[in-house]
Amino acid sequence: MPPATWPLAPDDLLRARQRLEGRVHHTPLLHSRLLDLRLGRRVFLKAESFQRGGSFKARGAFNALLAALEEGDTRPVIAVSSGNHGQAVALAASELGIPATVVMPEDSSPVKVAAVRAYGARVVTEGVTGINREQVAADMASRLGLRLVHPHNDPLVIAGQASLAAELSSQLEPLGVRPAAVLAPLGGGGLLAGLCLGAAEHLPGVQVVGVEPESADDGAQSLARGELVTLARPPVTAADGVRTLHLGSLCWEVIRERAASVLTVTEAELAEACWWLFTRLKLVVEPTGALAVASLLRDPGRIAAGGDLVCVLSGGNCLPSQISQLVAEHPPND
Repeated sequence: MPPATWPLAPDDLLRARQRLEGRVHHTPLLHSRLLDLRLGRRVFLKAESFQRGGSFKARGAFNALLAALEEGDTRPVIAVSSGNHGQAVALAASELGIPATVVMPEDSSPVKVAAVRAYGARVVTEGVTGINREQVAADMASRLGLRLVHPHNDPLVIAGQASLAAELSSQLEPLGVRPAAVLAPLGGGGLLAGLCLGAAEHLPGVQVVGVEPESADDGAQSLARGELVTLARPPVTAADGVRTLHLGSLCWEVIRERAASVLTVTEAELAEACWWLFTRLKLVVEPTGALAVASLLRDPGRIAAGGDLVCVLSGGNCLPSQISQLVAEHPPND
């Protein structure tokens, strides 16, 4: 049986969850009375910032590498990443005894570059930009015989991310909670596509909503036009995990059919969300990870009128200076 088919079937998602048992954390589902009061509705936070490697990316990386080993593929791996996927692949490769290389833009977050190296991966940044990074990785993979683990446009990676929906369902059920919607950051689309597929099985009828910065609104444009839109240049945003030029083609297939909507937020709204999560909830969440909360702070009524909501805090890998600089440039209202 192949490690995954496309389109992904329920058995593919089940095998992914089975592979991930004991490999990734069951991250906490948090709730804040203060946030409920601020928004006028009940909101739960799925804290993937506490995941191994500091982000949800561990789910897809471990599934992709474990599935390859099941098939006898022991080639060294290469990943292209702004940081979190690179950390996840480096972590999984280290644990599974596989050499790893990660291609990252020269302007990547220093804390993410350092973490990738700390996990034992080789980091390639010289001459790498947000525009050419995928081509650099593909060329190296071909030249050196490496297995490319794409950050989002890979069925095995998407299947791994889908495990988040099953885990979320198992946490909500004992609370008697049936959310109206689940909101998550949208970059290349692996997380949102995985959530769409997982929610169809474990949270049927629950809306799945993506959130992007206004400067990185290729997903919103794509849904509005009904076709995949590519940005002309890497977006300028503090949310470095979503500086992609376009959604992955596989991710787009799923998002186009299953996502309820894609919302956008400003950098000021993103700053307020990071500050609010830090000062009120004592959570360190990177700007990308705060996108969903930012969309609710802007206008909680934009999402599925009435009903509880879930925000995915996708990661927590950032330096204090990144948050302080963002907040200094966009001072919060409170």
